[in-house]
Amino acid sequence: MTAPPDDCLARNEWICGAYLSSRREILWDAALQHVQLTALAVLIGLALAVPLALAARRRRWAAGPVLGLTTVLYTIPSLAMFSLLLPLYGLSAALVVAGLVLYSLTLLVRNILAGLRAVPEETRQAARGMGYGPLRLLLAVELPLALPAAMAGLRIATVSAVSLVTVGAIVGYGGLGNLIYSGMNTYFKAQVLTASVLCVVIAVAADLLLLGAQRLLTPWTRRQA
Repeated sequence: MTAPPDDCLARNEWICGAYLSSRREILWDAALQHVQLTALAVLIGLALAVPLALAARRRRWAAGPVLGLTTVLYTIPSLAMFSLLLPLYGLSAALVVAGLVLYSLTLLVRNILAGLRAVPEETRQAARGMGYGPLRLLLAVELPLALPAAMAGLRIATVSAVSLVTVGAIVGYGGLGNLIYSGMNTYFKAQVLTASVLCVVIAVAADLLLLGAQRLLTPWTRRQA
């Protein structure tokens, strides 16, 4: 009877320290790509969501179309979304980022708009009475008061993007999803588990980082708590 191999890689175990030590650079590169794709998509999504939310608040007729369109985009399956964007971006990282941006708009626009709508009208009136113009009112009063709701949407959109990046493996730009996809094809247990756990770690770390930023930017919410 042949003795089982000593190497956990040879035994194809789920938890394998040898995999971590021998594939350290591969894991680092995949995790870095994962973070870069996530951060770029969320930042672009945020840059688009703020003016859309402002337009939806200032012009009531625009709220329905803006929210409706972003909701429809969110319902499109990820594979279908990438297929629709393929003629524009080809098999590139831009394809993955564009898809993630469109998905993030629903969460970001809704939360930013909800935060802006929650600003008390008497607060706006008081600021106008102190000589605040429209731009100063927006930057110094409305956006800061809308920040808790906006940050909540940003946190959800970021965690969602971390998960959706993995789908980019179908075009070769999925960060850790590339390792998960190839590991599933070859039934490489340690690779699938390690890459999956790292995805969770990135999502949790990003959420905690944004939560900390939210607490720093909104000290009045801590006093109320």
